[in-house]
Amino acid sequence: MLWDQLKEHLSFVLTIIAIIAGLVLLSMLFERYCKTKRKVSSTRRLCIISVSSALASALMLIEFPLTFLAPEFYKLDFSDVPPLLCGYYLGPTSAVLCEAVKIMLKLLLKPTSTAFIGEFANFVVGCSLVLPAVMIYRLNQKRSYAIWGMVAGTISLAVIGSSFNAFFLLPKFADFYGLPLDKIVAMGTAINGSIHSVSTFVLFSVVPLNIIKGCAVSILTLLLYKRVARPLYSI
Repeated sequence: MLWDQLKEHLSFVLTIIAIIAGLVLLSMLFERYCKTKRKVSSTRRLCIISVSSALASALMLIEFPLTFLAPEFYKLDFSDVPPLLCGYYLGPTSAVLCEAVKIMLKLLLKPTSTAFIGEFANFVVGCSLVLPAVMIYRLNQKRSYAIWGMVAGTISLAVIGSSFNAFFLLPKFADFYGLPLDKIVAMGTAINGSIHSVSTFVLFSVVPLNIIKGCAVSILTLLLYKRVARPLYSI
């Protein structure tokens, strides 16, 4: 079933692969020129990415709709915590790979119901949070850099994630569900009377949702990193 879906949406899947490859290349260049890559054996690195991806894919299945902010198809999950922990320990390339493998594992556990649109959105939004946070932290592995990195990641999530929604995700969802954008906007209007266009939908629904997600993931990561990640990844 998954293979049939992949063939049916081949061009879209190839676009996703190209974006993943581009983000991996960007991360590798950062690690090379900033010399932030941790010396870890390839076997251990693979094990850490695998464990983190498996945890992330499981968390991706646990979603919480925030219906006071956005329509029900917008949901909050904490699947970016393991990639963020993995990235803090190994670097941004491993974080991107973890985000990508997370999506693949999720598709094996639960096939796509949105023609890969939702999964692609999760990957883009996740990387927009994780990459800035990890890159800043890896420059100087101190708590202050971790905090500033998460602030930068949350801002990036709010800006990139929201722009991605306005220019790609909402039109794609409208096309997939056979609904005009006006009807999706109307769903937002039912929640918040200030919403009357795509831009106000993004401003009053998507931006707050992304900020809440960025803050929640950041706080959990700060609480878990020294208590869970380092003992786990040091095994």
